[in-house]
Amino acid sequence: ANETDRVGDDKEGTVSAFAINRADGKLEMLNTVRSGGAGPTYVSVHPSGKYLLVANYFGGSVAVLPILPDGRLGEATDVKHDAGKLGPTKATTAPPGSFAFSGHDRTHAHMIQADPSGRFVLHVDLGLDQIFVWKFDGKKGNLSPGELPAVSLPPGDGPRHFHFHPNGRWFYSIQEEGSTLVLFDYDAATGRLTSRQTISTLPPDFAGSNFCSEILVSADGKFVYAGNRLHDSIGIFSVGPNGDLTFVGEEWTHGNYPRSFNFDPTGQFLYCCNQRADNIAVFRVDRKTGGLQFTGHYAAVGNPSIIVFLDLAKTR
Repeated sequence: ANETDRVGDDKEGTVSAFAINRADGKLEMLNTVRSGGAGPTYVSVHPSGKYLLVANYFGGSVAVLPILPDGRLGEATDVKHDAGKLGPTKATTAPPGSFAFSGHDRTHAHMIQADPSGRFVLHVDLGLDQIFVWKFDGKKGNLSPGELPAVSLPPGDGPRHFHFHPNGRWFYSIQEEGSTLVLFDYDAATGRLTSRQTISTLPPDFAGSNFCSEILVSADGKFVYAGNRLHDSIGIFSVGPNGDLTFVGEEWTHGNYPRSFNFDPTGQFLYCCNQRADNIAVFRVDRKTGGLQFTGHYAAVGNPSIIVFLDLAKTR
């Protein structure tokens, strides 16, 4: 995703496709297409492998781009623009003394992803404090409103990212300005979300400003990890028998402003992108307790935003 707003009369951003050279891992440009809105900030591949889903932050829109047989991207088959009530406000559930305020000046689509079945596509809009649910037409690449088209979060909390539990029945969202995690029950038959629990991403005694970033669920479904920027930590939560979260601890990210993090394919290590420290810090994961232990290893990377692992053996 090329987070710009300079292309065409509509001032859109763009998305580029690359081929991977299997000999040396280098990227080779295939093509670039318009993203369907300004400032594309998030892309994900539909489970069918036939479509790329795009969230345009500054345009407040989401788009569906076909992935062609040769890996190139086609023009958008559908674009949806978020709409709803705006109104800048302090986060409802922010910690005491917080001055966290991001983007409630307009609509801001921040993440889009299909559910595990691929029948529904969900996206969050930080500016509207809403999570949208769409039915997905896999033949046409079109989106249509779900049975419950949207659910609302507390005003000002700013939903940023989300993650499904491996069982497909629980859905967790993280709120950038409210510094919370919200547990939803997810009905895979209808795409309906029902909120059940809200918990802070921060230690009980914390006061001040914080901006949440990433959320991950461990592959075994036992733990949830939440990124805290300014507090510069990853909050660790155990998952109960009914999906409820319990705060079990935190780990300093050994850097500044952790924008994103991810597990390696084995699940033994977690790699954290400390955006303002220009490094990626490596942690060992304790699978019994969920704890993180810094390994002492850093990778120097300028302004790291996200890290993704790719198993080339599975793409042959």
